[in-house]
Amino acid sequence: MSAFPLFPELPAAVAEYAAARTTDINSLSNPPPWDLGALPRDVLEPVLVWLDAVCRWLNQTYAWQPHQVIPPCWQQHQHLAYEIAALAFTRTDTTTDPGAAIIWHEQYDRFLHRMNNTLGKNGDDCRVGRHEPRPARFALSAWPLENKSDEPS
Repeated sequence: MSAFPLFPELPAAVAEYAAARTTDINSLSNPPPWDLGALPRDVLEPVLVWLDAVCRWLNQTYAWQPHQVIPPCWQQHQHLAYEIAALAFTRTDTTTDPGAAIIWHEQYDRFLHRMNNTLGKNGDDCRVGRHEPRPARFALSAWPLENKSDEPS
């Protein structure tokens, strides 16, 4: 095993989907592979498996301090999932341009800052396997229901 683990390879199905978006006129309207909420299930599932491998790679390769560890429950934090997807797909663009690699590292540093800012103290619990869906005092159930009377009947 190399002292420098390789970045996880993009699954063939996802690579084909991404390539088709740029070359196939009929696929241009498909959502980009980093827009997790808009992806069809047959693309989303391999993307999530790949993103999990990317998170493991980031933790193994870059996480030296506890606050740099992406928690194993990252998929349950939608904000993290979207950011990790964007970061991972951006990383695939760095293979031919060292300048892009430097920019990616700067983006990674900003990602860590945002991750720690949004997870706050709860991030420490998540990192050791004690995930809470959302801090109870910030329950979204306190928001009033959407006004359905404005919708046409």
